[in-house]
Amino acid sequence: MAYYQEEKETVLKTLNATEQGLSEQEVVNRHETYGYNEIEEGKRKSTLALFLESFKDAMVIVLLIAATVQLILGEYVETIVIVIVLIMNAIISVVQTKKAESSLDALREMSAPVAKVLRGGDKQNIPARELVPGDIVYLEAGDYIPADGRLLESGSLQVNEGMLTGESTVVDKIIEPIEDDVALGDRINLVFSSSLVTNGRGTFVVTDIGKTTEIGKIADMINTAEQKQTPLQRKLDVFSRRLGFWILILSALIFGLQAARIWLGDGPVDVTTELLEALMFAVAVAVAAIPEALQSIVTIVLSVGTNKMAKQHAIIRKLPAVETLGSTSVICTDKTGTLTQNKMTITDHHTFNNEKHDTYGAMSEAEQFLVDVAVLCNDSYIDAKGHEIGDPTEVALINFANKLGEDYLTIRARHQRFDEVPFDSDRKLMSTLNDYNGATYLMIKGGPDVMFERAGYIFKEGQEIALTDALKQELIDQNEAYSRQSLRVLAFGYKKLADDKRTIDFEDEHDFVLVGLQAMMDPPREAVYGAIESTKHAGIKTVMITGDHKTTAEAIGRDIGLMGDDDFAVTGQELDQMSEAELDEKLAHISVYARVSPENKIRIVKAWQRKDQISAMTGDGVNDAPALKQADIGIAMGSGTDVSKDAAAMILTDDNFVSIVQAVEVGRTVFDNIKKAIAYLFSGNLGAIIAILFAVIAGLPNPFTALQLLFINLVNDSLPAIALGMEDPEPDVMNRKPRSIDEGIFAGDTLRSVITRGSFIGIAVIISHLIGLNTSPEIGVAMAFTTLILSRTLQTFAARSNQQTIFGVGLFTNKYVLGAVTLCFGLYLLTILPFLRSIFAIPAAFGVNEWLISAGLAVAAVLMMEIVKVIYQKVFNK
Repeated sequence: MAYYQEEKETVLKTLNATEQGLSEQEVVNRHETYGYNEIEEGKRKSTLALFLESFKDAMVIVLLIAATVQLILGEYVETIVIVIVLIMNAIISVVQTKKAESSLDALREMSAPVAKVLRGGDKQNIPARELVPGDIVYLEAGDYIPADGRLLESGSLQVNEGMLTGESTVVDKIIEPIEDDVALGDRINLVFSSSLVTNGRGTFVVTDIGKTTEIGKIADMINTAEQKQTPLQRKLDVFSRRLGFWILILSALIFGLQAARIWLGDGPVDVTTELLEALMFAVAVAVAAIPEALQSIVTIVLSVGTNKMAKQHAIIRKLPAVETLGSTSVICTDKTGTLTQNKMTITDHHTFNNEKHDTYGAMSEAEQFLVDVAVLCNDSYIDAKGHEIGDPTEVALINFANKLGEDYLTIRARHQRFDEVPFDSDRKLMSTLNDYNGATYLMIKGGPDVMFERAGYIFKEGQEIALTDALKQELIDQNEAYSRQSLRVLAFGYKKLADDKRTIDFEDEHDFVLVGLQAMMDPPREAVYGAIESTKHAGIKTVMITGDHKTTAEAIGRDIGLMGDDDFAVTGQELDQMSEAELDEKLAHISVYARVSPENKIRIVKAWQRKDQISAMTGDGVNDAPALKQADIGIAMGSGTDVSKDAAAMILTDDNFVSIVQAVEVGRTVFDNIKKAIAYLFSGNLGAIIAILFAVIAGLPNPFTALQLLFINLVNDSLPAIALGMEDPEPDVMNRKPRSIDEGIFAGDTLRSVITRGSFIGIAVIISHLIGLNTSPEIGVAMAFTTLILSRTLQTFAARSNQQTIFGVGLFTNKYVLGAVTLCFGLYLLTILPFLRSIFAIPAAFGVNEWLISAGLAVAAVLMMEIVKVIYQKVFNK
């Protein structure tokens, strides 16, 4: 049996402890057996090791090889640029990893530093790390609980366990055993390390310390939870390895063919010089083919997405999370504060007059009496800055009065308070003594079951009528009707006392007059209904995971449209009883999980990941941290704990589910834009490679110099690709299904676009080169270079959308594209200035006619791209 199911005497016996505490020798012995009460830290990699790890990527290795060769050949500028890009990417990777490690540091800081214990009959303060199982610990309001334990005494003890359960309401503690097998949040005779005592006092015997506490188990789960690569990272890794391999093969082939011609040629040549030039050209081809700016461009586009999300209350802590959101297929969301307003609100009230009015002045006498009792028997208030102070339930009562048009302060000012008896978990009542219209009244509120049993009368049509069984049944029926709607209910009453009475005793809390009931709930956010509908259109499954009770969670789920006809809810206990196979079978139809444990949350995430679904998990408590780390993207609430924020990839500053859906749209747009940038880069590179291969195979002179290729690659690529990252969302961005986890970077229209645009660029360059060769090899090189750089620049417009034409997407709707294209043209014009022509192998004979032919071919290539796009749309209805 678990400790919570046993009598406290049995627990003490099991732990070989007494209520007088352990002896000093016993403490020493137990330290040797159990160790110290602290969270252990796993081994961390050094900053240098993390930095070096980032250079294991296949694309990075190829670039390092290319940079080394260029360094040997004396091309220092190109080498420096490549190395700077690689170092920047490595630094970003290290910073992100270090941020992720801070969640465990935050968790350790939550531990209580000092504990009040009884040892050898003496009460003493000791460092909390020195606690051992069997220690007797005292608790008072304001204490952080230093270890897990079984309560021995409780004097109105209330504890906030939200960091473990996710629910903000305080827990009333008891000392009696609990017979049933219950979830963590219902083990109300136990206390848990790092939770906060909000009221009362208590004594407990320590049952678990350090890593065996609930908070310690969470730390272990954070340590062992997998940090998964994003879909984009996985695809880029695979693509980088393949691209690197084929580029090396291509460069070796080009060098081999050119070397063979040099060796087998008839003319007198300096073989060494020619071979070095051939090697340099092959390296230039490799560098031109590898988009070394790709990682930086992806980072910049992700950063742009980060800024957009920040404006929609979503703060991104780890850049890849932006793209992950776009591929999310399952959102596991908390209920309280995320789907709901996190604000208890009165939704209905009941009096025996069976009347309901929505303004105080129009209310019946019974309704006004009900509102007055609720405001007077109440300790909450709203400060001068509008901050609501007090129990959320009591705050709801005064907000209801304000909503009806009668300020709660006015009601309190009219009716002076003389005395009060605060609420406690044993009575389940609160009472105040007030002056009410010149007489002395006891105002009382409490749980309906207790109030119904203690009341003697009801207030109806201005009269006090004896509470008969029939009337009591009416109240019970109404309370049950509210309960079926998952509403929380309070009953209210009064009792007229002697005019000179100024204090209350417990005997006064009987035979009072019931005035009525008020029902309340934490209502859904208004915008959630539309957001849930949007996720359905986007093919995203929304799952509610909450520490609340099953009936309440299910009612909310059905109300907001989260649950379909075939969907159902399960509790954490029911989940524990399922095998992995059974969970996998039912997973798609479980839309609500209630009363869950941290282990449950990780299991749910892993179940979806087994089905190759990209999961987003929200959370705000310490208990959520392991699942936030395990999920493909963890989303912490801005109002949550530092531990949850440190474990998450994204933080919602407004705790709003709607912001998640908006962030998903940004994420999808970011991925679209990354693919547009990739397509732009590889279309241009493909065009250059097609022209080079044609020349090599046909035995023609090289169409470019090594410097021209490097100039295009380092200057012409980055700016337009970054500008494409600023594109607005495609019209259908939230009407598509989530991307498959197996979908490659070039899936969909991307590969078609790369091949189409690259082919047209290559053909245009080949024609331009051939025309120039009729005059001279130098003119051929100049015309090929001009056509390539202009066509690659102009294709930026075609790359803005794979579905819409230049005019459909709007020629002037992206000012960054216009700026990038203008700047690229300006940089190209520098190469044809008289004092720079020779550096870029553009002869003086290259004039206006040659330029017009080259530019015309570039424009024709882009026009053909758009014509093919229109034909494709017509044929395939896209």
